[in-house]
Amino acid sequence: MTFLAPLHPAARPLGGLAAEVSPRRIHLSPPHLTGREAAALQAVLDSGWVAPAGPAIPAFEAAIGAVTGFTQVLATASGTAALHLAFRVLDIAPGDEVWAPGFTFVATIAPAVQMGAVPRFLDVDAGSWTLDPDLLRRELRAAARRGRLPRAVVAVDIYGQAAELDAILAACGHWGVPVVSDSAEGLGATIRGRHAGRGALLATLSFNGNKIVTAGGGGALASDDPVLIGRARHLASHAKDPAPHYQHSATGHAYGLSSLLAAVGRVQLADLAPRVAARRAIFARYAAGLADLPGLSFMPEAPWGMATRWLTALLVDPVRFGTDREALRESLDAAGVESRPVWKPLPLQPIFRDAPAAGGTVAEALFARGLCLPSGTGMEAGDQDRVITAIRDACRA
Repeated sequence: MTFLAPLHPAARPLGGLAAEVSPRRIHLSPPHLTGREAAALQAVLDSGWVAPAGPAIPAFEAAIGAVTGFTQVLATASGTAALHLAFRVLDIAPGDEVWAPGFTFVATIAPAVQMGAVPRFLDVDAGSWTLDPDLLRRELRAAARRGRLPRAVVAVDIYGQAAELDAILAACGHWGVPVVSDSAEGLGATIRGRHAGRGALLATLSFNGNKIVTAGGGGALASDDPVLIGRARHLASHAKDPAPHYQHSATGHAYGLSSLLAAVGRVQLADLAPRVAARRAIFARYAAGLADLPGLSFMPEAPWGMATRWLTALLVDPVRFGTDREALRESLDAAGVESRPVWKPLPLQPIFRDAPAAGGTVAEALFARGLCLPSGTGMEAGDQDRVITAIRDACRA
């Protein structure tokens, strides 16, 4: 028997006339399953290893290492958990400064703030939308003169584009400041032939439902330093000391990843390369389909690497396009298309209104004009045509 869902109120017949059901909503970056996840999940269920233990977890960690090149990988309950562990193994203490670009998601800095650290936000470069290395160098010199260097600097990969890690590492290395790479949005991206995040002391990944590869949740902390990952692994399992009873010399966290999620993530990782190719093709199709419209420009690809185009992001010039970013977003929403403004700079967030910052005009301009478009790997050509048509219809130039 087939059951039909009730019509959306706006799609119900009026005056006895038939009306079409509203078209399916197109989402920003929905999970894309391979078809192999069910078998992987069943294998874990059959094994009985469903907790954060068992062979599925080291197999997932090994797969992450193979894809990224990191020699040490710890699977975690989330990307935020991985960041928290990174700050803990760096011994971030109350009053320490942790620097990060302001153009990012709050999770980049939230764990450090919760540990008592003082955030300092730096602007991004207009040519990459990632941390501005020139500004970083200037701020580090000034901090050294003040006698207050940061305890850590966090570089962030944005919308599938790797930060200019080599320049950031050189700037921080001069002063002995460790670098953490928040690569939650960078899986599959490259910088000068190596995977995003490689070279940082610690890097974090996310396998959230909207990412290019998902486990339905989860994350990872990666490094080439076995001592740091060993400490993080200890903290991730409640910091239990080796003993036949429960003994603790420090407090830790329940940050282990479920074997079920690890099995899903491992299956998905095998498709990373074709997914990167698919997202880049989606970006290219947007660029071609909107090329003749005035007032639209797309996030540039930095010359130092290959971006995955995890999300296609564009900028709207309200004068030339004839309407602003927010009006375009509302038009897309009315057409059944989900879109989202680019990151609101953290210095503009209420919680960080008193935090020190350097620059910010680039990030603020990006937020005022930037919009992320549906970019899911499973997006069909017809869905993308709908998005392109809705954007063209919204143009008032």
